Amino acid sequence: MLAFFLGVLLFSFFSTSILVIPFINFLYRISFTRKKQKTKDFQDQRTPIFDRFHKDKAGTPVGGGILVIISVSLLYLFLFSLIKASSFSISANYPATKELNIVFFVFLSFGLLGFYDDIMKLFGFKRTGFFGLRMRFKLLLQILLAGLASALIYFQLGINFINLPLLGPLHLGLFFPILSTFLIVIFANAYNITDGLDGLSSGLLMICLFAFWLLSATALDTPISLFLALWIGAIIAFLYFNVFPARIWLGDTGSLSFGATIAVIAILIGKTIPLLIIGAPFLIEFTSSFLQIMSKQLTHKKLFPAAPIHLTLQDMGWEEPKIVARAWLAGIIFAIFGLWLALL
Repeated sequence: MLAFFLGVLLFSFFSTSILVIPFINFLYRISFTRKKQKTKDFQDQRTPIFDRFHKDKAGTPVGGGILVIISVSLLYLFLFSLIKASSFSISANYPATKELNIVFFVFLSFGLLGFYDDIMKLFGFKRTGFFGLRMRFKLLLQILLAGLASALIYFQLGINFINLPLLGPLHLGLFFPILSTFLIVIFANAYNITDGLDGLSSGLLMICLFAFWLLSATALDTPISLFLALWIGAIIAFLYFNVFPARIWLGDTGSLSFGATIAVIAILIGKTIPLLIIGAPFLIEFTSSFLQIMSKQLTHKKLFPAAPIHLTLQDMGWEEPKIVARAWLAGIIFAIFGLWLALL
């Protein structure tokens, strides 16, 4: 079984690797590239520090998330069809079709939301009204999508509890979909905020996915393990071109999709509490931005020189590759801690 999933990971890596360079060239041709900072969105606020350190990133293609989502989805469709037609043993905690419908609903719907937002930003459409997707409308759509996914998890799969390490399951009843919706939205935005330095979010994602891959294996959930193997392979292929200096960025398409999907997978395999530990680097970035906004609104003063926290580290003199490398190391420690907690 392990050999099979490792083979799937390699298959995904090589398949995606073949496509990356032609895809980057395609993004250049259609001008799907990062523009200079002009808006004041929640996760992309204009600050002198941001402009000073990131002005050279303008012109970099923004669409890596599109490639990863398409690659993982098509490869999964191909491989899962082969597996079902063969005598390969499939084990799952819930009906495989219903479980996969939820995973891919979040993976694709949040990706489409991010893709629309990318188009609005990259091609300079005016942000007015609902279709301009201002932050409040964007957040509302995220809540609606996350709420629908949570309802499916609750009503179709019957999940209404979280597992507390050493204590066992805590049944939440109708409060569970509310908590699930909150987690999905928080992680979608936390990942989006983290995607600000070359290789930062994708490297941390790779670490998180390996952790949840191990946890899905212990849960004997073949459909989720297959999905994670394909996702890891595609992310490694993307990361090769995303490290400093990045030749391609994820964009909102990938960052919203990936953050939300991490949360859903953790919920499906019953690892909600470990999610908070394994995904701590994303939550730290999110919290720093949230506190900065609250401080500005309540005291009209900045709590940090800039937010999220990686911008403050740059302002302190840390070089971008050093911040990213140390974040990866912190991510590894958080992942090990989360795994240990999950396996108690």
